[in-house]
Amino acid sequence: MDHEGTSDPEEQELFEHHRIICDPGQALVRLDKFLFDRLAHTSRNRIQVAAKAGNVLVNGRPEKPSHRVKPGDVITIVLPYPQRELELVPEDIPLVVLHEDEDLVVIDKPAGLVVHPGHGNWTGTLVNALLFHFGSLPLRPGQEHARPGLVHRLDKMTSGVMVIGKTEEALTHLARQFFDRTIDRRYQALVWGDMEGEEGRIEGHIGRSFKDRTVMQVFPEGDHGRHAVTHWRVIERFTYLSLVECKLETGRTHQIRVHMQYVGHPLFNDAVYGGDRILKGTTFTRYRQFVENCFAVCPRQALHARTLTFDHPRTGVRMSFESPMPEDMRSVVARWRAYASGPAAD
Repeated sequence: MDHEGTSDPEEQELFEHHRIICDPGQALVRLDKFLFDRLAHTSRNRIQVAAKAGNVLVNGRPEKPSHRVKPGDVITIVLPYPQRELELVPEDIPLVVLHEDEDLVVIDKPAGLVVHPGHGNWTGTLVNALLFHFGSLPLRPGQEHARPGLVHRLDKMTSGVMVIGKTEEALTHLARQFFDRTIDRRYQALVWGDMEGEEGRIEGHIGRSFKDRTVMQVFPEGDHGRHAVTHWRVIERFTYLSLVECKLETGRTHQIRVHMQYVGHPLFNDAVYGGDRILKGTTFTRYRQFVENCFAVCPRQALHARTLTFDHPRTGVRMSFESPMPEDMRSVVARWRAYASGPAAD
C-alpha cells in the first residue's frame, strides 16, 4: 500500500491530505473502515463526515462510506486538522464579528492577536476569545472539550478577515475549498521599491530555513519546501514604496512576506524578512526621520487580509467579506502619498 500524506499544523491552511493506493491483494472492505484502519488519530465519524462532504475520492470520484474498495484503487481524503486537546480557558477578548450563523463565524482579526495557542502564547489568543464568544459548542466525537475549528490562520501581526467553522461538517467543507483553491483571498501589502510592471506572479517552493527554523525561505529549484504561488498587482506607487494587492493561490506560512522578499520587495517594517530598515530612497536625514516616524506609526509588517470569498458549507451560496485597511496602515499610506506627491520626492 502506497500512502502519501501532508498534515503539517504549521501550515497557514490547517488541513491534512492523504493519498493511498490499494495493494494488488487488497480485500473488499468498506471505505470508512479501510481509512479508519490506516489513518492515525482519525475517528470513523470524521471519515464519514468527510465522505458526506465529498472529500473522499476513489479513483477521482466522491464515494460514500459504504463503498467497497478494491485492489489498485487510488483513494484521496481531505480532513480539517484535528484540534489538539489542550486545557484552554475562555477569555473575554473583544472580537469584531463580520458574520455569524450556526455553521461558521467570520471575524476581522486585529494585528497583535495570536491565532492559536502555543510557542509561549497559551493565553490571550483568538481561540481563547472564540471559546468565550461561543459559550458552548457541540462536542465532536472523541472530544472532551469543544473547540472552535480553524482551517486557516493569519500571522500574529497581520490583520484582516478569517473564517472559523463551528461544526465538523462546516470545517470539513471549508477544508476542501482551501485544498481545491476555490476560496478567494486578497491582501493589501505595502512593500519596499517600485514594482516592475503592473501585475505579476511569484512562484517558488516555501519551507523552513535550514539556518533558522522560525523563518521561512524560498527554494526556487523546488528541492525543499512546498509549492507556493502568489499573484500581485499594483494599487498605488509612492516612489520608494508600492501598495500592492496579493491574491493567494496557495496558503503557506509567511507566504506573501517571504515571496515579496524573494523578488526584492520586502514588506514595509517586516522585521523578520528585512523590511524594518530603509531599503530605498535618499540619504537625507529628513527622509530617514520620515521613514522612522512611519515605522513608529505602523510597528508591524504592513499586511492586511482585506477580502475572503467562499461557498457557505450548508447553503452553497457564494459569500464575500471585506475588512477596511486598519488605521496604522492607512496612516502610513497617507503619509507616503503626501511624501511622493510633494517636492521632497526626488
